[in-house]
Parts: sequence; C-alpha cells; structure tokens
Amino acid sequence: MGSILVRLIDILRLRSGPQDMPGGWALAIVLCLLYIAQGFYADRLLGDVDAAPRSFLAITVQFLAVAVLLNVKRLAGRLPQTLSALAGVGLVFGFLSLLLISQADADKSQPSLALVWFAVFLWSLAVDAHIYRHALSITMSLGVLVAVMIFAANFILIKAVFG
Repeated sequence: MGSILVRLIDILRLRSGPQDMPGGWALAIVLCLLYIAQGFYADRLLGDVDAAPRSFLAITVQFLAVAVLLNVKRLAGRLPQTLSALAGVGLVFGFLSLLLISQADADKSQPSLALVWFAVFLWSLAVDAHIYRHALSITMSLGVLVAVMIFAANFILIKAVFG
C-alpha cells in the first residue's frame, strides 16, 4: 500500500502518470469503491438529500467519459490504471475537501479559505489533465481541455437532473 501512496503523491505532483500505477482490475475496483464511499460520506456531512446521488453521477460521468475516450483512441487496456489514478487522487482531493469543509463557518467571511478552496479546485483540474494527457497520449493543453469538458458536462448534467 505504501508504494501506491508514493505513486499517487507523484501523480499529484505531476511527476508520474497513471501508467505508473499497478495494472489490473483489483486495485482499480478497490480505489473506485473507496472513492464512491468517500463521496457518500462527504455528502452526508453536508446534509443534502440529493448529495449522494449527485456524487455518484459525477463519478460515473467522469469514469464513463474516460472509458469512451480510451476506447475511441484504441487504448482500452489503459483503463484500469487510469481509473486507479483518478480514484486515488480523487480520494486525496476528497480528504482535502473534508478538511476545508470542517474549517468553514457560515457566520463568518473567510476569504482565505475560499482562496485555498479555489486553489485546490485548480490543482485537481491540473492533476486530472495530467492523468488524461498520459492515458490518452495527448498534449497537456488537450488534457486540460478534456478535464474542463468533463467538469462542464458533469455540471450541466447535475443541474439538469437535480436542479
């Protein structure tokens, strides 16, 4: 488990890619289930009735989009490692989000917390773009475009489904 954590940290630092994650479906499935469970837990903390289904929909859209893109590029063999990388870094960003949520106070203006939240959001987009770049064998700028397009598709779909 320690080497997986080191690999995820290297992906978060943009020093390695999903190809450095162990191959096979076992790790991918475990990390994906942990990522989904963490999303449900975080959503329960927020107390929103539709939060868990929204979280599940967002993760599903991201993973389906990656699967489709890899299939279109005839790189489907990279799917388990790509999902492992996305779910693993998703767990890390989820923990960071939980930490930030615990610091939020609705009764106070907290511009520094908002700035940190925005920085984490931009970092997560950059890491996703980095993963897409390696998985799809594309440039970083196209990886950023893929990351933003998947984020936008998620945003639009969640607004359409849940209002």
